[in-house]
Amino acid sequence: MANSETSPSRVLVIEDDEAISETIVFNLKQAGYRALAARDGLEGLRLLRREHPDLIILDLMLPGMDGWKLLEQAREEGHDLPVIIVSARTSEYDKVHGLSIGADDYLTKPFSMKELLARVDAQLRRHRQLSPGAQKQEPVTADGLTVDPERKEAFAAGEPLGLTSKEFAVLHLLMREAPAVISREDIYKSVWGYEMLHGDRSVDVFVRRIRKKLEAKLPARSYLQTHYGFGYKFEVKEAGL
Repeated sequence: MANSETSPSRVLVIEDDEAISETIVFNLKQAGYRALAARDGLEGLRLLRREHPDLIILDLMLPGMDGWKLLEQAREEGHDLPVIIVSARTSEYDKVHGLSIGADDYLTKPFSMKELLARVDAQLRRHRQLSPGAQKQEPVTADGLTVDPERKEAFAAGEPLGLTSKEFAVLHLLMREAPAVISREDIYKSVWGYEMLHGDRSVDVFVRRIRKKLEAKLPARSYLQTHYGFGYKFEVKEAGL
């Protein structure tokens, strides 16, 4: 549910199917959110820039500008808000690609409004918890890498690593719990806020994104180690070992 202690969270729905859009907007308002709607990608991008919503619900097959391009553009412009893709495209490739370019969650059509609202609530709750000043925590450092929970930023050799909020949450969790190995299911539950469905590869996608950014800044070290069939741990090793 929307946070009753502050102003209602604003959710931007970018969906060209009128019936689906109106149903989502109605249910969001019933749950206490403020809802904005766009029927094409260009309008959605304009509303994002002008209204600064707290979360986006995004279809992929949109007129004007498709959801893939809109998402990439939003991330390039520095919009660090949760994005939930809702799409009839059900292939593993589409889901992995959506997550890899910046989505936080992916829900395939048809879906229940109850499930969508639960995911909206979980994403907003996690995002608030990761916001600067939400909870006093000390920075964590290891071999040129610093994660600062207060600033919600990670630094490699003193330079910003450029992580999204979800990437930051995964890295911070693994560093905070080191040297423990954390299962994919526990990472997902901690960062996403609900149980991971069988076959979901979201955690793997986000770890791969973090690794790519780390390798670009700190190529001599590897930081996130895979425990095949189970999960990941934070452990610094020389690259290639």
